[in-house]
Amino acid sequence: MAKKLVIKVTAGADAPERCSQAFTVAAVAVASGVEVSMWLTGESAWFALPGRAAEFELPHAAPLPDLVDSILAGGTLTLCTQCAARRDISEKDVIEGVRIAGAQVFVQEAMAEGTQALVY
Repeated sequence: MAKKLVIKVTAGADAPERCSQAFTVAAVAVASGVEVSMWLTGESAWFALPGRAAEFELPHAAPLPDLVDSILAGGTLTLCTQCAARRDISEKDVIEGVRIAGAQVFVQEAMAEGTQALVY
């Protein structure tokens, strides 16, 4: 079993089921004791901003703010550098605990021994 899980989510409100699945898997993995690094890319980048997760709705899904809180409590939440720049999001704009990093860091994490990478 992988000791670390790296999850890249590319979907946001544009593909709510795929988005919710990514956050749910990440939160369940954290709760299970797995080291989790979740990457917000594409439309999911907006969830790095305060209050944006609360705007997300999907019937029969866990509330996105709760999932974000769970991930931040036991894992790492990273906003893609380019995705942030395209949306004029800076480090001063994001939720406390969210970092901004680029592809080099993602590749380094995803290729580490004992790591499983998933993309949603």
